[in-house]
Amino acid sequence: MKQPYRLNRHLTARWGLVALLVCMALLGSACHEEMLDYNHPDAALFVKQLKSGKYSVQGSDGVNHIPHFTMDDIEYLLEHAEDMTLISSFPLAPVSYSAGGKLRLGECILWTIETIRLGRFASMGCKMVHTDADNYEGIYFLSDAEVRDAAERYRRWWEGRKLPRTMWTVDPCYDEPLCGSGYMWW
Repeated sequence: MKQPYRLNRHLTARWGLVALLVCMALLGSACHEEMLDYNHPDAALFVKQLKSGKYSVQGSDGVNHIPHFTMDDIEYLLEHAEDMTLISSFPLAPVSYSAGGKLRLGECILWTIETIRLGRFASMGCKMVHTDADNYEGIYFLSDAEVRDAAERYRRWWEGRKLPRTMWTVDPCYDEPLCGSGYMWW
């Protein structure tokens, strides 16, 4: 009779060990955060982390890191340019000015697109202002509707870039998405 008891005890211990390993694996995968590679960023992961507030603005070196997106990322980023979700943080240029105000995902995405387009930081912060702005105060920031209008202008600019440019293309705004809008990056 002692034999079946020992067998059950060993089986119970083994199943307990298996259950413990399964729980550890599940907890480990649940706690694992996806890391964004700043040199080869995934635009979808960038947007997801910004929306969830899990984007790490500062790298391990303590410096703000702006992912090195390319023109290939613009198509995906434009899909989120009209999203007015408030986000908690955004990586800004190393020397940036923040006058406060709410950070809207779409506006920061447009700043990212403008940075890609220019090949340098678009401005000191991810807020657009009216062209008649005297400074970077909240009274000059764009409304949600105006940011959506700017997003549509960027979309038209992007679509226009896909068309072949000929010597007959006479458009002073060909490569200037905000041309004639009354908006600018400060």
